[in-house]
Amino acid sequence: MALHRLTSVCIGVPNVAETATYYEEFGLTRLDDNRFATADGGEQLRIVHSPRRRLIELGIGVNDPDDLDSVAARLAAVDVAAQRTPAALAAVDPGTGVRVVLSVADPIAQAAAPATAQNAPGRTDRGTARGEPIGRENAVRPRKLGHVVLGSTDLESSEKFFIQGVGFKVSDTIGGAASFLRCSTDHHNLLVQTAPVPFLHHTSWQVDDVDEIGRGATALLNNDPSRHVWGLGRHHIGSNFFWYLKDPAGNFSEYYADMDCIVDDQLWDPEVWNDIRALYSWGPPVPGSFLAPDDLAELMVASHQQ
Repeated sequence: MALHRLTSVCIGVPNVAETATYYEEFGLTRLDDNRFATADGGEQLRIVHSPRRRLIELGIGVNDPDDLDSVAARLAAVDVAAQRTPAALAAVDPGTGVRVVLSVADPIAQAAAPATAQNAPGRTDRGTARGEPIGRENAVRPRKLGHVVLGSTDLESSEKFFIQGVGFKVSDTIGGAASFLRCSTDHHNLLVQTAPVPFLHHTSWQVDDVDEIGRGATALLNNDPSRHVWGLGRHHIGSNFFWYLKDPAGNFSEYYADMDCIVDDQLWDPEVWNDIRALYSWGPPVPGSFLAPDDLAELMVASHQQ
């Protein structure tokens, strides 16, 4: 695959300082100019001012400049204008309004997390010792930006842009409502879903395991319980554990672990989901505010005023 990862996101919010403080508390490493880094992905988030919350830019890594030429040709074939520089290519998805920037980037190198011994029926791998995760005292730090979920006012155009134009592959779909797309071996790096207004639903950040999800969420909620959105649970599509929280601007941020990996396209069959498994396998009931964020009407008004 010429595309190999998400490189970064740029999020626009009305309250930059407050939102930046949240993502530092979330576990990202603060750099200068409201930029943040993950443990393995380097700089992967920038927060800038915007009258309403939105995803301004999505970065995607490619292997070499020839890959940029290929994407430019595919975008032209679907009548999307693109701007090319020697090291990057930029175009705007008509359905989400997000500027997508492809650039030559190194793949993420991730050292394997130490295996955690577990006791289970019929085996005591851990032996006479307390579980390792309960002794962890270090702050949770996300490994990388995993995926982004966007609302699109024209799902068909967004699918054409990202699949036929940019080169994402389809992993699974929710019939007539959403597409799970990948630009790496992760099950999905992007989900585009139909919406009455273009908006950022959530960004998702990988941590080592389900204990890191719980530890990260607990630390955030101990400081402000109103940050809770939904979790702990496990998705059916993608198989990952999840916990969603809310930043001060209203964007959801997800800790996730144990995502499906598609290392061989020939061995994966995309499916269409139309039942509750489109949302989750287990967990608390889905809150209405997850499906339709509380500020959705406000975002619709703001988008018409621009």
